[in-house]
Amino acid sequence: MASIKKCFLLCVFLLGTLSFYNAGGSIVRSNFSKDFIFGAGSASYQYEGAAFEDGKGSSIWDTFTHQHPEKISNGSNGDIADDFYHRYKEDIKLMKEIGLEFFRFSISWPRILPRGRINAGVNVLGVKFYNNLINDLLAHGIKPFVTIYHWDLPQALEDEYGGFLSPKIVEDYRDYADLCFKLFGDRVKHWTTLNEPNLSTWNGYGYGTFAPGRCSNYIGNCTTGNSATEPYIVGHNLLLCHATAVNLYKQKYQAIQKGIIGIALATTWVLPINETSASHLAASRAIDFSIGWFVDPITNGDYPESMRAIVGNRIPKFTKEESHLLRNSFDFLGLNYYTSYYAVDSKVSNNNVNLSYTTDDHATLTADNNNGVPIGIPTQVSWLYMYPKGIRDLVLYFKQKYNNPTVLITENGMGDSSSQPIETALNDTWRIEYHEQHLSYLKQSIE
Repeated sequence: MASIKKCFLLCVFLLGTLSFYNAGGSIVRSNFSKDFIFGAGSASYQYEGAAFEDGKGSSIWDTFTHQHPEKISNGSNGDIADDFYHRYKEDIKLMKEIGLEFFRFSISWPRILPRGRINAGVNVLGVKFYNNLINDLLAHGIKPFVTIYHWDLPQALEDEYGGFLSPKIVEDYRDYADLCFKLFGDRVKHWTTLNEPNLSTWNGYGYGTFAPGRCSNYIGNCTTGNSATEPYIVGHNLLLCHATAVNLYKQKYQAIQKGIIGIALATTWVLPINETSASHLAASRAIDFSIGWFVDPITNGDYPESMRAIVGNRIPKFTKEESHLLRNSFDFLGLNYYTSYYAVDSKVSNNNVNLSYTTDDHATLTADNNNGVPIGIPTQVSWLYMYPKGIRDLVLYFKQKYNNPTVLITENGMGDSSSQPIETALNDTWRIEYHEQHLSYLKQSIE
């Protein structure tokens, strides 16, 4: 099993409080080698705040949260968020105190390019903020890990040509990524092109619950969109953005800057609800439509066969040149894992009525088995069940299916209810147990 070490020894990022607790006495820092790196991660819109300060342009999430507060669970927005833009120095001191070795964050595209393009003006104050952030992290012995795009597309590009619905986005994204490499690559040695493009795509263009809030009216509360076609068009363009940026980095910067580049994907492990062949096939399709949708193209140059067979001409085709560009376009694959589900076969007749990415996999995911027993311990987040074995099953799946790629756990963690008193929140034994168990299963995988 020595070869599986390749999957884990580079780095692991865990959300939430990351001090090592010897909960149960089974997991301590020394259980992992020194090159197994621990850190935390976040995203510009989720924590920076300062949404309209110092020359920053609007993003699609600025627009979405202000126009559709009813689609946000508590009606909030990112105008202030965690106020990291103003408080990053004190937050970095806390990171150092906790013992973080890495900090993964995203650059806000409209903060450095308010109109989305370099020829429309670079915001020097935005560039200054990220330079200061990177320098302060390094001064505290914390390595920066930069995500180039985490969902906050400049609203200017959405208004001009529909953002990721247009192939024009590939050139604009390439130029933005080029600027990031040029400005920060002398100090940043770990890059993620996109964070969870699969999640932002199916929610933003399938269900309409994420920015820019597009979907068919028979799927969700949207004024415009097409859930049958737009998720596939957007996913296609995101994949080409990724491959173009990776190619640019490898051709122009990697030899000099000596960094690595990859992509981070939303992953959910899926189990068949019973041992029937129909349930096993449903679980396989669910994985193909959520994970394989992006991993198959960047490993072998095309979409999973199950997607091609079901979706047909609604999913775009790659040219030979595009397939070549996509194939093996990563140094690592980032996996964001939180929970797992059961799959129930839900095949329907293909009658071209109310088609949607949201139902194309012909699989219904559920947290309960046929006897009403949940797959794992419920948490205060409705969709998140504690199923730590899923992270082991997931990484072994990647090892076996995708020829043992280098894998980073780029997100893992659990949330709490925002309504509880701080005294209760600080007694976060559930989070300690969540991390302890997931780390235990990773340790088993290495062994």
